[in-house]
Amino acid sequence: QVQLKESGGGLVQAGGSLRLSCAASGRTLSGYAMGWFRRAPGKEREFVATITWNGASSYADSVKGRFSISRDKARNTLYLQMNSLKPEDTAVYYCAADLGVPSSRRGEFWGQGTQVTVSS
Repeated sequence: QVQLKESGGGLVQAGGSLRLSCAASGRTLSGYAMGWFRRAPGKEREFVATITWNGASSYADSVKGRFSISRDKARNTLYLQMNSLKPEDTAVYYCAADLGVPSSRRGEFWGQGTQVTVSS
């Protein structure tokens, strides 16, 4: 079984940056795509960014140009660099892994989430 654990969330002022990490344990996620998703208060979980095993990335329009997804295969870790943060980025951020491409409704493995709060 795979466990995903997010870290790096916190409170930051608008315009600031945070770097989220998602460490996988249990076994290597060879061949898996991974992604970041978020749930804001009162809203459904939504797509933020995904990255395939081969490194192809995709971003939600709302974060393009501000967020960057990457992964370190040797460390079995996924990252999300978030720059120019806005109050509307406030949410619980989750990482997910799937042999296909994970979506907000699909993922074989999910982390517990890390809170990101952006103050205005």
